[in-house]
Amino acid sequence: MTLGQRISERLSVMGLSQSELARRVGMAQSSIHALINRNKVGSKHLHVIARELETTPEYLTGVTDDPSAGFVPVPSASAVAAEMGMVEVRQVDLAIGMGATYLDQPVEEVQHLFPREWLNIYTRASAEKLLIVKGSGDSMVPTMHDNDLLLIDTSQNAPRLTDQVWAVSYCGLGCVKRLRPTNDGGWLLLSDNPAISPITAYDGELHVLGRVVAFFRKM
Repeated sequence: MTLGQRISERLSVMGLSQSELARRVGMAQSSIHALINRNKVGSKHLHVIARELETTPEYLTGVTDDPSAGFVPVPSASAVAAEMGMVEVRQVDLAIGMGATYLDQPVEEVQHLFPREWLNIYTRASAEKLLIVKGSGDSMVPTMHDNDLLLIDTSQNAPRLTDQVWAVSYCGLGCVKRLRPTNDGGWLLLSDNPAISPITAYDGELHVLGRVVAFFRKM
């Protein structure tokens, strides 16, 4: 088989289009087209093309007829992270109000890698149950400040100890407060800022997102 035929074969095996291969390799699609259809010989990108097609330059150029001979897959980012004891934690772009912020808005998220051993200092929850969000406002001053990053353990969603700090939704508003039960079955939402008055929430008004187990501030 020619170089072009071997590339076409591997594209079919991988389920890739010429345009997708070009995007991954960083080439123009016309250059991939030339390699395949004009049987253009050689390319400085051949080793990258081979890697994306999960084979070797030797196979593509006809030195060997075994597409797997000598191919060593690049380990995935998750595999490398696991080998290093790292786990992925989501950061969402929602600012949880220390005050209040509406939660019914679209949010985006990114993944950050953290050492599992370091996270264990704050919580034993699985990484899938952790969130990082940015705090907003001054109602939790002096404990937490505007733009502090909050680590929220969503596996803890039922307050058991009074006056811990929780990320909650109160009537659709996201906020960070200390929670204290009242004698009439409600919950007091308390701010650390003495200038902010407590709020009392009753059935259906309060939803606990998770407990704030740590916060981080740029110095």
